[in-house]
Amino acid sequence: MPEFIERSGTLLAAAALVAALALPGAASAQSGKIVCWKDTSGRVIGCGDKVPPEFQGSATKELDSHGVTRKQTESAAEANRRREKEQALSQQKAQDDRKALEQKRQDTALLESFSNEKEIDLKRDRDLQVLDLQIEQLEGALKNTGQRYAEAKGRASSLEKNKRPLPAALKDELTRVAQEKGRFERSIEAKKKEKDELRVKYADFRKRYTDLRAQQASARK
Repeated sequence: MPEFIERSGTLLAAAALVAALALPGAASAQSGKIVCWKDTSGRVIGCGDKVPPEFQGSATKELDSHGVTRKQTESAAEANRRREKEQALSQQKAQDDRKALEQKRQDTALLESFSNEKEIDLKRDRDLQVLDLQIEQLEGALKNTGQRYAEAKGRASSLEKNKRPLPAALKDELTRVAQEKGRFERSIEAKKKEKDELRVKYADFRKRYTDLRAQQASARK
């Protein structure tokens, strides 16, 4: 049944086209133009000298008096999809161009900053030493804070053991020192993570530098 309906619709559209082409009025050879409009699937569903108002947003095709297609237009939905696709492609191209430009800038800076791979390794080691020093200082501060916290906790435990209330100042000290201890611990973890990221970054620098030098050497041959 669906196949019969679809075939019937196609036959009706064809019949409408034949009838329109046979008209002696404006849609005949006098104007030399017939317009057919389509449904959302792209199938012709009617023809005449102009598109009905309810199908103004549909795709159309224009035929001459001999039934030869001379012009086609897309539907409003198709036009919107095409513009969206073109816009997305344009944005992607602009993004790719920016990435390529940034990569070129980084490559130039890399080649100008180092004369060989050993200099990259030395710079990495110096940066790692700076981080190691910062971690050492943070660990020293954490140790002192830990001792202060242990002392305050000991005083609090002694008072609780003797069933005496904790002074407000001692409560504040415990809270403050615990927060300070947590900040130092998080800072140390962040610096250790920074060290790992630094090693990866310089490994990438080294590989990129080696590749660029190889490209330069190949270009000179």
